[in-house]
Amino acid sequence: MIKSELIEALAAENPHLTQREIERVVGVIFEQIISALENGGRVELRGFGAFSVRSRPARTGRNPRTGEAVNVPAKHVPFFKSGKELRARLNAT
Repeated sequence: MIKSELIEALAAENPHLTQREIERVVGVIFEQIISALENGGRVELRGFGAFSVRSRPARTGRNPRTGEAVNVPAKHVPFFKSGKELRARLNAT
C-alpha cells in the first residue's frame, strides 16, 4: 500500500471528510513521526509497532566493481520493531 492508497481507503471509510482533509491528517501524522525520530525520540503505536533510530558506526566498505576500500561514514537509520498484535495477525493460520 502506498500513501495515496491509504488516503483513498480512509476517504472511503469517512465520507464526511474531504480528500484534502484526509491528506492533511495523514501528512501531519507522518510529519509528527519524523519529527519525533529527528529529535532522538521513539514512536510507539500500540498493537502495530515502534519506530526508533539506531546509530551505525563508521566502517570500511568495499567497492564491488574494483574491490577498493571505501570509508563509509557513521549514520543514523530508522528502525521498526513490529508489535505483538501485528505479529500475531501475520502468523495466524
